Amino acid sequence: MLILILFLIIGSFLVYISKYNFAPVTLNLGMYVISDIPLFYVIIGSLLIGLVLSYLVHLVRAISNSLTLHGKNKEIKKDKDEILELTKRIHQLELENEKLSHFSGNESEDPNAM
Repeated sequence: MLILILFLIIGSFLVYISKYNFAPVTLNLGMYVISDIPLFYVIIGSLLIGLVLSYLVHLVRAISNSLTLHGKNKEIKKDKDEILELTKRIHQLELENEKLSHFSGNESEDPNAM
């Protein structure tokens, strides 16, 4: 429904532009000259070209942001894997330390320990 309302508003805008801007103009595009085209064609063409260019700029920025985020996600995943490996290594060292303390026969040096 929202799209229908948006199309109606845009259509009304185009009708207004075409009704009051029908004067013929000459368009100079570098070496090319186009004469006697209605002014509203120039207005609509300029609007469409601006929209397409702004969409392309947005698309380039979105792709750049996507690639940046992908790189950051890979870096985060690599760091999480490293943390996991270090946690495993700490656990192994704690187990080895516990085995060595029981093997040597030394009781805990903490007087509050059970």
